[in-house]
Amino acid sequence: MTDPSEYPNQGYDEWIDAIAAGEGYHLVCPEGHGSLPPRRICPECGAGGLAEEPLPASGEIETYSVTHVASPRFEDDAPYAIAIATFGDVAITGQVRDVSPENVDAGMVVTVDVDESATDDEPVVVFRPR
Repeated sequence: MTDPSEYPNQGYDEWIDAIAAGEGYHLVCPEGHGSLPPRRICPECGAGGLAEEPLPASGEIETYSVTHVASPRFEDDAPYAIAIATFGDVAITGQVRDVSPENVDAGMVVTVDVDESATDDEPVVVFRPR
């Protein structure tokens, strides 16, 4: 059996690549509950047989916070807004880009994308105002 710790981002990296290619998806169980990869069973009901379905083209910011003093992983990105946005029946967390942090607000309609962190050039899930 493969040790899962050998591949800590397995499933997540593929999901990030799909978003970057404009083919973002989420997982849906037979009962209709949505979740994000990597998953083998539904976190809500425990059902298996998850199917990939496309993410909606846009989502809505539910809540956000502006970070002025960031952790070392994001220190060159600060200040930035981090938000939770709902895309259909899934919630995604990401940085809000292309708008100043003080102009971010709940209810803002956004698209999901992947960009690089200004600190370490690693991929970051981002939202862009629509």
